[in-house]
Amino acid sequence: MKILITGAAGFLGSHLCEKLKSLGHEVIGIDNMTGGYKDNIIKDIDFFEIDCCDLKKVNKVMKNVDIVYHCAATAHEGLSVFSPYEITKNNYLASVSIFSASVSHKVKRIIFCSSMARYGSQQTPFTEEMKPKPIDPYAISKVAAENVLINLCELNNIEWVIAVPHNIIGPRQKYDDPYRNVVSIMINRMLQKKAPIIYGDGEQKRCFSYVDDCISCLVPMIDQKNLNRQIINIGPDEEFVTINKISEICSNITGSNLKPIYKKDRPREVKHATCSADKARKLLNYKTKTDLYNGILSTYNYIKKRGPKPFNYYINLEIENELTPDSWVKKEI
Repeated sequence: MKILITGAAGFLGSHLCEKLKSLGHEVIGIDNMTGGYKDNIIKDIDFFEIDCCDLKKVNKVMKNVDIVYHCAATAHEGLSVFSPYEITKNNYLASVSIFSASVSHKVKRIIFCSSMARYGSQQTPFTEEMKPKPIDPYAISKVAAENVLINLCELNNIEWVIAVPHNIIGPRQKYDDPYRNVVSIMINRMLQKKAPIIYGDGEQKRCFSYVDDCISCLVPMIDQKNLNRQIINIGPDEEFVTINKISEICSNITGSNLKPIYKKDRPREVKHATCSADKARKLLNYKTKTDLYNGILSTYNYIKKRGPKPFNYYINLEIENELTPDSWVKKEI
């Protein structure tokens, strides 16, 4: 099949490109290169440096495409409270552009990677039957994009699947981003002999998904018939741990003995967030193959080999006030 993947130079998108290419598919990848690395781009795919918001260019590469995976996102949940315009544009409008071109070119199926943020602060574990209750601009933009996807696909008889990955870790993740990816931020700081930064008391709880386990769920979504019109959480519901525990594991792996620096809570941060994997087990035969420790170890090995980097504040703060984390304002991460 001819498959188009957005976010092809990013974390999840590059792994998906690699897997689908190895399975013999013709893969087209697009990325605007703001959140990815050039060395993430998989050889032997047709890659185009395109912003998803550029509908004219997206239409050009969409010709004769069978399947679309929309993985690209500015996945900055916390930052969206302080840069709502940029985050909303890069998630909602970019998604509408991809969906519009997909429908125009009559693709068979669109797989949209949404976010666990769709569930907000509801009782854990989150299940797919729960009504979305987004509490920040990033989450709102993802839910809005879901609604447009379903609306367009139902009208035009195009199959759709919404995948809901959460807290993915592993090689190729952008680790010089100061606003997201807590595991990578901690490791990057520790390798530079800096203490990890924790917002609030560190008792926020999350499950973390190793990238290969997510890919194992995304691949069958190409054409598995019983997945059409389904919303599916992908990732583990085991090892529901605190951010303090994550800091401890990162310290043990890196050999850092620096105690965390605690900062004030970030507004709109969900205290406890994890998804039930029951539906993925039923429909996709999902099994967690890489546990939390080994997932963090793999992430560490990647960052150490590539080398620690100074953090790149490539998204500007639109709102600066007493609620904005001072570590972002002062660029001290």
